[in-house]
Amino acid sequence: MRIGRYESSEGGNVGTAITFLLIGLGAGALVGLLLAPKSGKALRRDLQRGYEDARDKLGDWADEARGRVHEAGERVRDAASRGVEMASDLGEELRDTAREKVEPLRRVINRG
Repeated sequence: MRIGRYESSEGGNVGTAITFLLIGLGAGALVGLLLAPKSGKALRRDLQRGYEDARDKLGDWADEARGRVHEAGERVRDAASRGVEMASDLGEELRDTAREKVEPLRRVINRG
């Protein structure tokens, strides 16, 4: 052990610092609530309202996200359907073109 100057044995540990910061924030919030000039009943009512507001807002966000996902799914299904139709049409065109090109050769081969 050295005297006069502090040296950490493990170096800087950010995780420990963040842990102590969060503990301090939690303790400060708890002390602030306990020392607030409101009665317990008023404090509980305010906390309940805050909880309900947060729950409602989160529900609204979830509903909006569900709607957007549904719309995106519809657009993807429509695009995939159009892609399948285009591929089918292209396949038919290629088949018809191949038949047009191969048919004269087939006739020549069958004659010979």
